[in-house]
Amino acid sequence: MTDRLKRLKYRAWYRGTREADAMIGGFFDKHSATWDESEIAWFEALVDQDDVDIMAWALGKADPPAEFALPHLVIALRKLDYIARP
Repeated sequence: MTDRLKRLKYRAWYRGTREADAMIGGFFDKHSATWDESEIAWFEALVDQDDVDIMAWALGKADPPAEFALPHLVIALRKLDYIARP
């Protein structure tokens, strides 16, 4: 794993709340291995956003802004199948 991805993994898993950690970190763990440069850049921009916004986009309560309009990643984020259930 590159240093860039290691930093992103840390930022994904240490958000401040367990719910955001599970949602954003779980998404990173499930999908990051197959990302290309544009998808990594998308996620880098995503983790700069507020947790409540990311969670609203993932739950379908709000639409992400145009700069996050990579449809296949938004669809994957909204599936929520990457969150481990206890």
